[in-house]
Amino acid sequence: MKQEKISALQLFYVIIGFEIGNTMIFGIGSGAKQDAWIAIGAGMLCGLILMFVYTKLSDYYPDDTIIQMIPKIIGKYLAYPVILIYILYFTFLASTACRDFGELIVSSILVETPIVIIIGSFMVLMIYCLRGGVETFGRMGEVVFPVYMMATIVVWLLLLSVEEFSLNNLTPVLGNGVKPVLKEVFPYTITFPFGETIIITMFFPILNKKKNTKLVGIAVILIGGILLTINSILNISVLGPEVYANQLFPLLASTKQVSIADFLERFDALIILLIVSGVFFKVGGWTYGASVGISQLFNIKDNRSILLSMGTIIIPLSLLYGNDFIKAIEVGKEFITIYLHIPLQIIVPILLLCIAFIRKKFNAKV
Repeated sequence: MKQEKISALQLFYVIIGFEIGNTMIFGIGSGAKQDAWIAIGAGMLCGLILMFVYTKLSDYYPDDTIIQMIPKIIGKYLAYPVILIYILYFTFLASTACRDFGELIVSSILVETPIVIIIGSFMVLMIYCLRGGVETFGRMGEVVFPVYMMATIVVWLLLLSVEEFSLNNLTPVLGNGVKPVLKEVFPYTITFPFGETIIITMFFPILNKKKNTKLVGIAVILIGGILLTINSILNISVLGPEVYANQLFPLLASTKQVSIADFLERFDALIILLIVSGVFFKVGGWTYGASVGISQLFNIKDNRSILLSMGTIIIPLSLLYGNDFIKAIEVGKEFITIYLHIPLQIIVPILLLCIAFIRKKFNAKV
């Protein structure tokens, strides 16, 4: 079977959509309050370092995903448990993204609809798209991401019209010192969303021009970080730092403040458009990564046969992810960030790069 390829622009659309997809609606960096935007910017700089690690690994093994690199770097027997953990990690994060999507829809517009119907319907569409192949996913990125950005820009312009909007809400800058910012950067903003771009290592082998690997990676982190920083500044300016820190979905709360001439109100539909577009990239990226990982682990030539079973796993898993959504988020920050994100996004890739570097140097001397 001929391997599918996508262009650098398609990969950029898919991964930046994946990076900022559902992140826009959350109050990332909220622990730093009015300095949340600084925490996001610092997280972006750390994200550039992580992206260097991911792209350097791709330079060493240009035709391999991270799943294929691991056995070549640490050996076949040590690799199996690590690969299995990565596959479970990708699958689990696909389910958490689905849960975020379902909770927002249920809490905003479809309050009487069971969440399982919302998540199930979305996953049916997602699996249908992915079964069309990664080229189809890339082309969908070209269509969906511009729509996502148009809706985002419209929302931002509307926020500027809110009567309570004030840049004074961003002051005093570093009024609580540097410590709250550093506590948000590590481990939170560096792992969500910037560290999650480790999924790009599952797409690098299908890039039609490998020379664009670094360019795409750097562009994703920089542009994504800038967009999230702007979004944070606008939300804090509307809500104030205290409300921003205590809102589950601050962008939704900010948009509800919009009222033009006491006539045009309720722009919630734009936020729903954003979340649907964003979750498309987030869930699609994780599901694709998990299905490719399974096919490579078991030497299955076509990962499309795996996608149906992925859907049947992700839907119930998203519902099992905590009965109480607030508690689920707390578990995510306390457990997932420390015990999953940090090892799998930061520690393991850096160790793999160090070992790969030593192997390359040793083989060059031999």
